[in-house]
Amino acid sequence: MAILKSLQNLLEKSGIKHEVVDHKTVYTAHDNAQTQHIKPQEVVKTLVMKISSKKHILALISANKNLDKKKLLKEVNTWLKKEEKKAVKTVEFAKEAWMKKNMKGKIGATVPFGSLAKMTTFVDKNLLKNKDLIINTGDYTKSVKLATKKFIELEDVVKGVFSEAKPMKKKIKVRSKSKTKTATKPKKATKKKIVKKK
Repeated sequence: MAILKSLQNLLEKSGIKHEVVDHKTVYTAHDNAQTQHIKPQEVVKTLVMKISSKKHILALISANKNLDKKKLLKEVNTWLKKEEKKAVKTVEFAKEAWMKKNMKGKIGATVPFGSLAKMTTFVDKNLLKNKDLIINTGDYTKSVKLATKKFIELEDVVKGVFSEAKPMKKKIKVRSKSKTKTATKPKKATKKKIVKKK
C-alpha cells in the first residue's frame, strides 16, 4: 500500500521537501525507530483521543515517551477556554471500532495531520526540539521524514507539555535457594593406559 492519498496530496501541493522511507512492517513508533536505527525522540507517536462523545483530537508525542493524560486534559481545557467552549472532564484513547469507521489508514499508523480528519492536533513541545520528524503514512511499511519547521508550517497545532518518560524496566535478581554453593572441582581426565601387544 502507498502512503495515504490525502497525505500525499497535502505534501505535494505544499511543495515541502520530504522523504518517503520504506521499511519492514512495524506496528508501533518504538519499533519504527529500532527498524530504521534512528533516535526514538524523532519518531512521532500519533494518538487519537476522545474528549467528548462527539469530539476527538490528535495528541503527538515522541516514541520514547508515554502520554500523561492528566497533563493533556489540562492542555485541552486551556485550549477549550480560549475557544470559549465548555471544559471536559476526561481524555480517553479512542476505541478501535470508532477509528476503523472514522479514520483513514491502518490502525496504529494514523497520520499526524488532524486537519485531514477535521480534528485539532496537539503537539508535545519535547517533540518540537528535533530538527526532523518521522511520521506515519497510514501504512505499516512506510514513513515520511520531514523538517519539524515544515510540519509546523503545514499543520495548525496546539503546543503543550503532556508526555512523561517511559518507566525503566527493573532488573530481576535471581537468588539461589542455598545461600552458599559449594563449587565442585571438575574431575581430572584420566589417561587410558595403552597396552602394546607383543
